[in-house]
Amino acid sequence: MMQRQVAILGGGVVGLSAAVTLARAGHAVTVIDRDADRQAPSWNNAGHIAVEQVAPLASPASVASAWRRRFAAGGALDLPPAMARDWLRFLPRYLAASRPSRFRHGSAALGGLLATAMPAWRRLVAAIDAPALLREDGHLVVWNDRHSAARGAAAWHAADTGVATVADAGPDDRARIAAVAAVPVAGAIRFSGSGQIADLAALAAALEAALIAASGRIVRAAATLTVRDGRAAVAGHAADLVVVAAGIGSAPLVAAAGHVAPLIAERGYHIRAAADAWPADCPPLVFEDRSMIVTRYAGHVQASGFVEFGNAAAPPDPRKWQRLEAQVQALGLAMRPPFTRWMGARPTLPDYLPAIGRSTRAPNLLYAFGHQHLGLTLAATTGEIVAALVADQPATIDLAPFSLNRFGATR
Repeated sequence: MMQRQVAILGGGVVGLSAAVTLARAGHAVTVIDRDADRQAPSWNNAGHIAVEQVAPLASPASVASAWRRRFAAGGALDLPPAMARDWLRFLPRYLAASRPSRFRHGSAALGGLLATAMPAWRRLVAAIDAPALLREDGHLVVWNDRHSAARGAAAWHAADTGVATVADAGPDDRARIAAVAAVPVAGAIRFSGSGQIADLAALAAALEAALIAASGRIVRAAATLTVRDGRAAVAGHAADLVVVAAGIGSAPLVAAAGHVAPLIAERGYHIRAAADAWPADCPPLVFEDRSMIVTRYAGHVQASGFVEFGNAAAPPDPRKWQRLEAQVQALGLAMRPPFTRWMGARPTLPDYLPAIGRSTRAPNLLYAFGHQHLGLTLAATTGEIVAALVADQPATIDLAPFSLNRFGATR
């Protein structure tokens, strides 16, 4: 195999997963990323390996339910007027992608990709000598209202959940829920086949250490990408191949090659507290009628929620944190103040499919971004796909649905 110099723009979980896989294959890898304090969504998400989420959120059902899910009515969806300039540009493409035919196409593509996620994670955590970071004990979905419990459980039992399976929660699972929540449970189901990362900070450290051990480099800086005569280059770095994996910052980078990447910042919020009162063996809990997921990590427990469409650089909306704190109190969760707060921007494309592939305008330019809520879930398998592209080998799945060409080109 030809060894190559590879520059990866972005050091989130997707970029680092690709970097480790490439470096261990013998390539000379440099990761360029300025997020030294790990504020990106990669290291602040719900930790859930969500292989069950086969249906893209660009769907007829999501459009039909949007009004009742709005933030003003107590839901998780928010289209802030102050950021209308951002989401009004995104909305027409999203609605077009939500048409039934496009949705079916997207579900088939996403389902095929998700089926490869957990095996790839097993290989990656073994490669970085951190198998304990991957927990394959599923997750629980909980309802506190009996009407929403009946509707929600029926919907999940009827849904395509890919490689994950669904069953009613048993006595042990109900006991786990009761140990952390004071409010009676009206209904609960267990997913098997899904999982979680036990500690996101430990994952970041392990990936970075594995990259360095394989003679890779991490440069803490912003990157400038240029394309000249059909060839991509990064200022200050020699590279045979360039991989754009910069999350929400990827659009202007691939635009240098003439690609359109209509990303929007899908902003999420979390609060964290010490995990002293939260059992270590409790899997992620999704309180579906409250649009909140609660995850135990090594030293803290985190409550996450909200789908706020807008601009990554806009100030956070404190009402989101306040609502999370109110939900924690209303459920009587075993989370005690003080809470730390975070807001970050998931990189979302209108059809809720990631962009993974090779540029048709600059053949030495690869890309892997736009994973929306599934960045952690799909990081390991995306890294393997990137490694296959670098080695000029076929990917294990059809990459045509994930090509940036689906969005056209700049003029």
